[in-house]
Amino acid sequence: MNKFWVKIIVLLLSITLLAGCASSGTKTGDTAGDKSAVKPKVIVGAKNFTEQLILGNMVGLLLQDAGYPVELKLRLGGTGLVHESLVNGDINVYVEYTGTGLTALLKEAPMTDPQAVYDKVKAAYKEKWNLEWLEPWGFNNTYTITMRRADAEKLGIEKISDLKEKATNMVIGATQEFIPRADGLEGLQQKYGFRFKEAKGMDSGLMYQALKEGKVDAISGFATDGRIPAFDFVNLVDDLAYFPPYFAAPVVRGDLLEKDPGIADTLNKLAGKLDDNTMAKLNYQVDGDKKDPAEVAKQFLKEQGFIK
Repeated sequence: MNKFWVKIIVLLLSITLLAGCASSGTKTGDTAGDKSAVKPKVIVGAKNFTEQLILGNMVGLLLQDAGYPVELKLRLGGTGLVHESLVNGDINVYVEYTGTGLTALLKEAPMTDPQAVYDKVKAAYKEKWNLEWLEPWGFNNTYTITMRRADAEKLGIEKISDLKEKATNMVIGATQEFIPRADGLEGLQQKYGFRFKEAKGMDSGLMYQALKEGKVDAISGFATDGRIPAFDFVNLVDDLAYFPPYFAAPVVRGDLLEKDPGIADTLNKLAGKLDDNTMAKLNYQVDGDKKDPAEVAKQFLKEQGFIK
């Protein structure tokens, strides 16, 4: 009798353990503790410049740390190509800038109020493409007109309007994307009432070196580029408030968030955590110190406790 009851107890315990495994949601063949096995794959994109490569890696690392399988498709190209990749489903998420979304993609007139710009793009992206803007990460990488500090001081130029009598003798370097944009060079010249002698289209990574070497007199810089302080450049004050705010935030496909809303929670961990100065320092680690963007992103996230 004792052996009989022992067998019954062992059988009941086995049934209980099997039921517990079935209710845990673990699939056959899954590794215990492997979060990625039950989460959707996320394809992360990025434009082809330093800051975007750092941000794209941050997105990937945050998601990987939360257990999502991640594929990186970085260096995709300019704004239009990356946006279309998101709309078409070739990627699921990338970091965009509010001002870029407003003017370059939605073709709206520039606005200067940061919250109004964010609200506008958030609502319009959802309605037009079922894309979701998450919370901004904190920094405002707006365009700037940048000069060598020594030249600006010599010519008495502190703000963009000071160029009015001098721009006709100056050459500006700018990205091919910036020159024709509504919030780019053409619109800037119309707003301020002057024209540069010549505009040279060039890769964003080459502009700063061209300015440093005196090949151009000014460039369309980015506010968070670490080479500006490192090369002793100065950003001219946008005294007519021409440039809209460019706060960076992840933009995610709506269908992906419907499958897993936790993706938004994961990426919103960085909301408000990156200011202009911090982003500039991270950018310079790549552009100046020649570190790998993935390593820069990983080191920052680990040091700040965002990933293990």
